[in-house]
Amino acid sequence: MAETLDDAAITTHLKDLPDWAREGDEIRRELKAPSFLAGIDLVVEVARAAEKADHHPDIDVRWRTVTFALTTHSAGGLTGKDFDLARRIDQIAADHAAQ
Repeated sequence: MAETLDDAAITTHLKDLPDWAREGDEIRRELKAPSFLAGIDLVVEVARAAEKADHHPDIDVRWRTVTFALTTHSAGGLTGKDFDLARRIDQIAADHAAQ
């Protein structure tokens, strides 16, 4: 099981992920897709990446707005896995012109 990160490590990771914000024991990012279908395509690609990483975000879709929330439930907080997947989500979002 991955170990949870302390506040200093979380702050350091977030410096490299300026579009993500910490909310308690999770990090979140809200994105606007160019269209509803583009948002769904974004979700599908993130789901594939999450399956590959065996680490799954909470996902909320509201028309063109997609919100991702990451935490490592099994560890009870934030781990390196959350930040790795956040970076991957950022790459996928850029590929889908989501901001």
